[in-house]
Amino acid sequence: MNTPAYSYIEYETIDDNSIAIISLNRPRQRNAQNRGLLEELGRAFEIAELDDDVRVVILRANGPSFSAGHDLGSADARRERTEGPDQLESFRNNGGTKLGAEKFWRQEWHHYFQNTRRWRDLRKITIASVQGPVYSAGLMLMWACDLIVSDTTASFADVVGARLGMCGVEYFAHPWELGPRRAKELLLTGDAIDADEAHRIGMVSKVFPEGRLEEDTIEFARRIAARPSAAALMIKEAVNQTQDNQGFFNALNAAFTLHELNHAHWGLVSGGEVFMDPSAPWKDAPPVRIAEKDKP
Repeated sequence: MNTPAYSYIEYETIDDNSIAIISLNRPRQRNAQNRGLLEELGRAFEIAELDDDVRVVILRANGPSFSAGHDLGSADARRERTEGPDQLESFRNNGGTKLGAEKFWRQEWHHYFQNTRRWRDLRKITIASVQGPVYSAGLMLMWACDLIVSDTTASFADVVGARLGMCGVEYFAHPWELGPRRAKELLLTGDAIDADEAHRIGMVSKVFPEGRLEEDTIEFARRIAARPSAAALMIKEAVNQTQDNQGFFNALNAAFTLHELNHAHWGLVSGGEVFMDPSAPWKDAPPVRIAEKDKP
């Protein structure tokens, strides 16, 4: 199957096309998610979904970090959102021309919230393979996948509460992935958990040694790809539908509404876009640290 040219990701298939590998490819920016990267990622997921030979999709990243979250102001991000010949069309539709809270609400619903939910329900088994710090919107990409594996360098934090005064990211799976009290702790403090703790609470399926993540992820994917595709999809559906019947779908919708209310609050307080504000508090925030366990 022909694939388009990409600027921010890489796409390849292996094992007679049974495994598709999508790699985030902005290592100098720690794979921060500018809009162009997300649009390319959406197209790559669609290509993998269309290809009947593909059984498993691996989502990985080049460089030392899986993803630092949303791009908060790189040259790419500024160029693609600034009015002019280089502005992405996606900033002129799906609410892009509206004013006030409606603009954020409609843009984020489409590009962040709805896309992440769609990737969660992709008609393939998906595996996130992560390393290094995974922050905020990086968690969204990871949580949208059916399985998560990491190496020992991985750590996980949503820093938007402590650094931007936000109530979490657009796809608010935190209580389901972390548990309610751990979710509150990590959002309020901005602390991280390491790979071993993520495995202990069931968020991460496997923790591989440093230096073996790519190789061991592919071997793990081969085990999944050997399952009959119809049975694999029904297993995925059974688990996802169980979560949805427990309230996952409605909880995501409700939390997204709060997220947009939080944006509207910031608009009133800051008088503009806090993410592009040069005085935004995240610029002077202390380093993220691993949450300390209580000592006896």
